[in-house]
Amino acid sequence: MHNTHVWCDENPHAYRNFRDQRNFSVNVWCGIVGDVLIGPHILPDRLTGNGYLNFLQHVLPNLLEEVPLGILRQMWYLHDGAPPHFARQVRDFLNVEYPNRWIGRNGPIHWPARSPDLTPCDFYLWGHMKQLVYSEPVNSIEELTARIRVAAETICEDPTVFGRVRASLELHAEGVKKRGRRYAKDDLKERNDSRWAEKCSSILRKAFRVTPRNKT
Repeated sequence: MHNTHVWCDENPHAYRNFRDQRNFSVNVWCGIVGDVLIGPHILPDRLTGNGYLNFLQHVLPNLLEEVPLGILRQMWYLHDGAPPHFARQVRDFLNVEYPNRWIGRNGPIHWPARSPDLTPCDFYLWGHMKQLVYSEPVNSIEELTARIRVAAETICEDPTVFGRVRASLELHAEGVKKRGRRYAKDDLKERNDSRWAEKCSSILRKAFRVTPRNKT
């Protein structure tokens, strides 16, 4: 797990003790569809392109079983530029499964590098999940895995959380569209940032009109 962010108007002098993670770690996948958290799913420690393709083909469909068909047909898939995500076989699969509806490295919409404030998993999910998981020292990989699952259940207990996440994402996307590079505060070209943000706003308006039903 990675990407812990502390957002504050002033320096909070925050720190996190990560000593317990030096000897073990897990590779976790999660997704957000509407008001539903998909996962978590534990991936192989050393994820390859073929391993990630196997996840997309055989695991992800099972994780999405509770998502209504109408949403699946218009759902976009977003992932970052990690090497397994960039594998040719993965991109070929996504082009077939999500034609012109996926965001990533060399995808129809390019992954906005160094923009954690534009991706919900980065600016919200991973950081909050880590706060829950590491509230107390973790002593084994089994305990770490169990805490990740409990943390996911805790996050899902708040029915309004993903609505607030979407509102925050729309706010950031609109900011990039209006102010481009100055808002993003990084070295990306304004044209690429604004194009992604405009597409992001369009996706949000379409993808979240229908709320997935709760699991029974």
